[in-house]
Amino acid sequence: MTAASLLRAAPDAVATAARRVMARCEELARVSADTASIERVYLSPEHARVNRLAAEWMRELGMRTWQDAAGNQVGRIGDPAAPALMLGSHLDTVLDAGRYDGIAGVLIALEVVRLLRVPSGDDGWTVPLPFAIEVVAFSDEEGTRFGKALLGSSAVAGTWNDAWWDLADADGVSLRRAFLEFGLDPGRVGEAARRPDELVGYLEAHIEQGPELDRAGEPLAVVSSIASARRFQLVVEGEARHAGGTPYDMRRDALLGASEAALAVERICSAEHHIVGTVGRFEAFPGAVNVIPGEVQFSLDLRGEFDGERDRVWDALARDLDDIMGRRGLRWRAREVHSAAAVFCAPLLQDVVAGGIRATLPTRSEAPPVIFSRAGHDGMALGAIADVGMLFLRNPDGVSHHPDEAVSAGDVAHGIRALAEAVLLRGTEPA
Repeated sequence: MTAASLLRAAPDAVATAARRVMARCEELARVSADTASIERVYLSPEHARVNRLAAEWMRELGMRTWQDAAGNQVGRIGDPAAPALMLGSHLDTVLDAGRYDGIAGVLIALEVVRLLRVPSGDDGWTVPLPFAIEVVAFSDEEGTRFGKALLGSSAVAGTWNDAWWDLADADGVSLRRAFLEFGLDPGRVGEAARRPDELVGYLEAHIEQGPELDRAGEPLAVVSSIASARRFQLVVEGEARHAGGTPYDMRRDALLGASEAALAVERICSAEHHIVGTVGRFEAFPGAVNVIPGEVQFSLDLRGEFDGERDRVWDALARDLDDIMGRRGLRWRAREVHSAAAVFCAPLLQDVVAGGIRATLPTRSEAPPVIFSRAGHDGMALGAIADVGMLFLRNPDGVSHHPDEAVSAGDVAHGIRALAEAVLLRGTEPA
């Protein structure tokens, strides 16, 4: 049987696979630290539970499974001596999360293995592949607990930074202590690292975290790149004084200055192509109703398609903040807490993803949509050791990081088929 006929002959299998993905997304949504919402963070009891579930589903497919030294859950099938094509995404969440961000990508990858493996469950493929397949459920893409994203995939990429051991969560628990309590050895985290010669690439299916596909009426897209990002913690300092007794010409209101700064973020970024700036946290001190705020702390998340454009916008924002604070008699400072360069998807993997979409939707007359991801993904870390490719699935209204995020079973079926076709196409290319 050829690769093409294999998947054409399996429409019922693909539909069944999509229903299984949707059901398992619901099952994983019930693994939460909060009974009223979805909350699943790194090195938590919930992390351990979903790893056990993922391992069970991997073994069901005949995969060899292990939890690596950073807490990522891995399954492998195929020639033990061959390099692997890595598929996957993440199982951790933001607070009050949706059901599909990351999770759907892990489950879609498992269904691709189900479609392509030998029915007997032997360590091989119905259509011969020159590589093994590994499915990875990354453990900490979001950075919700310790404030540093991509911890799990950074360990796999061999870019772990020992300075991270001192990161602490909201309860003061350090990353080092959390490792130990989870049953991991901080001294062995380097064992999670993979060598470039062990991998032929990394492919990830993910819901789009924006509305472009929904607006275009398209179910799938090729991802061209993952946005560069910088995150800052900013502080504006003024003077806390009595709200009733201080006239306006004597006020140094940190809240007003910080508010003007937040509006400057919107004004400057909205005028730029492919630059997005977001103030997500904003807190005034001392926080009393009858006291002029003397200090405000706020966050800035700055993203762009290209590193240079992103940095130029930050420089413009800094100049604007100098002007705002100077006019208001305030001081400001910024501490950069995260920086990630843009990662461009490999041309070959863009091509095989596009070919997978064309094979899945053969009646379309135009080339598949190509869009860049404004959201970060584990591929940003994996890009240090392997070629990266991504497939986006339509997300109605583009809502993500929210309980209302969604994807249809029909689009999941398209995504499974397209990713399977992409894997088969990659298997026909030179290593």
